[in-house]
Amino acid sequence: MNPSESPELKRVRWRCRRGMRELDQLFERYLGACWATDSELQRGVFLRLLECEDDKLWRWFMGYEHCPDDDLAQAIERIRSLPA
Repeated sequence: MNPSESPELKRVRWRCRRGMRELDQLFERYLGACWATDSELQRGVFLRLLECEDDKLWRWFMGYEHCPDDDLAQAIERIRSLPA
């Protein structure tokens, strides 16, 4: 964690810790690549994504199920497409 991060980003980074390494890595990738430049709307969608249960997130990110919420589904695809 960077000491110069904003308090908001620190809180979001903490919420991204899921205890499932794959999800942690996907969320960290988003934070590093997109959070700083995303609009408030895009950030809001990401925060809604963090409200979802881990098992659902796992199935959506792995493509085992389709997310029924179009905004969340777009965010998932965007995060999945980020370079590792």
